[in-house]
Amino acid sequence: MSGASEVLIVVVTIMGLGVAAQVLADRLAVPSVLFLILAGIGVGPEGLALVSPDVFGDSLPAIVGLSVAIIVFEGAFSLKLNRLREAPRETLRLVTVGAAIALLGTAAVVHYALGVAWDLSLLVGSLLVATGPTVITPVMKVVAVRERVASTLETEGVVNDVTAAILAVVTFEYVLLGNEGLVRVSSEFAYRLGLGMLIGASVAVVLWYVLRHTDLSAENAPQNARLLVLIGALASYGLAESIATEAGIAAVATGGLVLGNTNVPYREDIEQFKGDVTLLVLAFVFITLASLLSLDDLVALGLGGLVVVLAVVAVVRPLLVMLCTAGGRFSTSERVFMSAIGPRGIIPASVATLFALDLRARAQTLDTTAAEATGQRAATLAAQADTLTAQADVLVGTVFLVIFVTVVLQGGFARHIAQTLDVIPMRVLIVGGGRVGRALATRLEDRDEQVVIIENDDEQLEKLRQEGFTARRGDATERDALRQAGAENASVLAVTTDDDDVNLLVAQLAKNAFDIETVIARVNRPENMDAFEDLDVDAVQSSMSIAWAIDNRVERPAISEWMTELDRTGDVQEIEVTADKVVGRTVSELADDLPEDVHLALLSKDGDSRIPHADDVLNRGDHITLIGRTSAVGEAITYCETE
Repeated sequence: MSGASEVLIVVVTIMGLGVAAQVLADRLAVPSVLFLILAGIGVGPEGLALVSPDVFGDSLPAIVGLSVAIIVFEGAFSLKLNRLREAPRETLRLVTVGAAIALLGTAAVVHYALGVAWDLSLLVGSLLVATGPTVITPVMKVVAVRERVASTLETEGVVNDVTAAILAVVTFEYVLLGNEGLVRVSSEFAYRLGLGMLIGASVAVVLWYVLRHTDLSAENAPQNARLLVLIGALASYGLAESIATEAGIAAVATGGLVLGNTNVPYREDIEQFKGDVTLLVLAFVFITLASLLSLDDLVALGLGGLVVVLAVVAVVRPLLVMLCTAGGRFSTSERVFMSAIGPRGIIPASVATLFALDLRARAQTLDTTAAEATGQRAATLAAQADTLTAQADVLVGTVFLVIFVTVVLQGGFARHIAQTLDVIPMRVLIVGGGRVGRALATRLEDRDEQVVIIENDDEQLEKLRQEGFTARRGDATERDALRQAGAENASVLAVTTDDDDVNLLVAQLAKNAFDIETVIARVNRPENMDAFEDLDVDAVQSSMSIAWAIDNRVERPAISEWMTELDRTGDVQEIEVTADKVVGRTVSELADDLPEDVHLALLSKDGDSRIPHADDVLNRGDHITLIGRTSAVGEAITYCETE
């Protein structure tokens, strides 16, 4: 078989397995990385021997590098800076203090558990700093946690990918191979990071200007925009990489982050295109690298390898998260969830494999030289070759073992972990992004609920996204559109269009196909009320709602004015009593600990609601209604929900 035919077969096999892994992952709602690794091992030399990375020859590192660049750029492009307002201090701590704890803690465990030298331990520790977006982002799509949790974990993943890549290269070159001091390592890290950021930001600015101010041809403008962004990402990587190794990762991450947070045209086309390209290159990288993995490398780690994994998952990760998220913004359950979600992804796998190839090539060169030498020199060279080979085995084995276990346990069981810890808030789907849907979404998001709007009008969709709403294109009368928007995880669906036929069909689909707990529908014509009520749908008649509002103005002007003012500066929230520190206390005791501008207005026990008395005892499962200034109500909820 010719070399070209062999390469073709390998590429087609990898792409086919990649698509199959993605389909299977979507069906099972787990990250596709797990199946990509299994596929790579299965078709590699130790499995069916269908894929041999040797066919790519010396070009494999370059191909992997460009693939990783696309993956990192796509992850950074999708990261919105306005999401970081939820927890800016905690996020900053995680990518600085947390990264340092991960590096040193992992290195110490590897050193003592596996009995290897500190230089190799630091290299493994630097690689395992990364909690990449290739695994975190799919998890967050499956597990609808609060925005502050998701954005913090995803930002940590993007930033730590860059940190780990550069830190690992500097450690490899100047610690493992060069035996340089801390000053050299720090300066090289800063230089490569700064260089990459400068190049990435510059390319992003150029791309933004071209996209905004250049005629891309109206007929093919979306396609040209997609290609420009792709070439820009690869160009920034290539330019930075040609100056300093792994500065390219910093360049594409910075470029993606900068461009993704500007007002660029054809954003949705760009995101969809880059998502598809990323899927293919992700499949290529993981399957190719996993096919290089030797199961003997994993087995050779023995009990020490299991100790490393256990320590990384159950000690190092929880320690750094608990330290970095202290301060009250996250509840205890959310902090435990974040501690349990730290799967490793593409950066550790790719960089560790390339390092191992380098070490083994050096070992082979030494073996060749030793065969030509004699006496003590031959023995010394042979010993050095054995050391390099052993280092490569430990490096790849440890990194892939951690990746595999964290992806299986933390990625595969993320939803179960979230449900056990009760960190999934009420997820609301709103069908229709008009005035009513937008107003409802605004009110719910102000209360920190997870809201997704489904809209099939492109102009309305773009307006919603520009205003910061999470919006999905789709026809909600179709089952697939509801599923893709997250109907299987939704607690509430509200249909707000001005078409009763659409509202009725969507409500029926939500009830019958997805068994959504609460379905609320806008009814525009009074004669249609019976049809909605027959479906057991909470129907809100538009004309009656307006009549009630006007009646309140006429008959109860003071209350109406107060409610209007409350809507501007205040909030009313109902929560369930679950925290141990609240259960068993009286209403007066709880009131003493709440902020001054919030009051406990209603107490519901076993479905019976009434004004609370000072000596009423709060039991688990009771519902209390808090009313007051918005910020005070938020503080009260945090106090009542935090253990």
